[in-house]
Amino acid sequence: MTTTETVTHSADETIAFGRTLAAELAPPLIVLLRGDLGAGKTTLVKGIAEGFAAARAEDVTSPTFTLIHEYRGPRATLYHIDLYRIDTARELETLGLDDLLAPNCILLIEWGEKFPRFQRDHNVEIALERVGETDRRICRTTR
Repeated sequence: MTTTETVTHSADETIAFGRTLAAELAPPLIVLLRGDLGAGKTTLVKGIAEGFAAARAEDVTSPTFTLIHEYRGPRATLYHIDLYRIDTARELETLGLDDLLAPNCILLIEWGEKFPRFQRDHNVEIALERVGETDRRICRTTR
């Protein structure tokens, strides 16, 4: 297991880091995105989606209410998933996430730590933490 840490100083830097990170990610993959509300999880996904040429940063929004957003790129299909409002394993099953993990897909899951299966099934974990008004500490752990 390897862990790397980066500090960004603005939303634009977090997006740029996401673009760089995309070059290191390859499907099929499950990425857990951890962090409090407002930590920058969706901001990071904006950069990852741009890095995969799957969406422009301004077109990536939080899936808090829709639960899943899909972004299709030439190298991969990204599923940005928000489990904040999902509380039980039964609710989780109704989302059909297992059906989304195809050979060309990356699941970017916010709040996945709420469910034990994601704690063991993920390949990469990215923890974002506010360390200032606009500064974010981003720790990436790869199995």
